Amino acid sequence: MIDASTGLLRRLEIGALVWTAAAIGVVLAGWPSRTDVMLGIAGGGLLSIASFYAIRATVDAAVGAKPRKGAAVLVKVAGRYGLLALLAYVMIARLRLHPLGVLVGVTALAGSATAEAVRSLTRPGPAS
Repeated sequence: MIDASTGLLRRLEIGALVWTAAAIGVVLAGWPSRTDVMLGIAGGGLLSIASFYAIRATVDAAVGAKPRKGAAVLVKVAGRYGLLALLAYVMIARLRLHPLGVLVGVTALAGSATAEAVRSLTRPGPAS
C-alpha cells in the first residue's frame, strides 16, 4: 500500500509540473511579451508544490505523532502555512508578479489531482 500511495503522490507532483509548464506555454504562445504573467504562473506553481510538501509533511507528522506531541505538530503546521503566506505576499506585492498568473500557477496541484481522479474513473478496474 505504501508503494501505491507513493506512486500516486509522484504522479501528482509530475502532473502539477506539467500543468505549470503547459500554462506557461499557453501564455508564451498567445502573449509572448507578458513575462509578468509567465513568472506569476511559475511562482504560483512553486507555491503549489511547496504547499503539497507542507501538507505531506504535516500528515506524516500527525500520523507518527504521539498525543503529547500534538502541540508541536500544530506549531509546525502554522509555521509552514505562515511561510507560504509570506512567499505569496513577496511574489505579488514585492516582486510584482501578475496576480492572475500566480492564481493559475497555484491551481496546478488541484488540476493534477482532478486529472488523476478522472484517469482513475476511466481506468478499467475490478467490478464494485
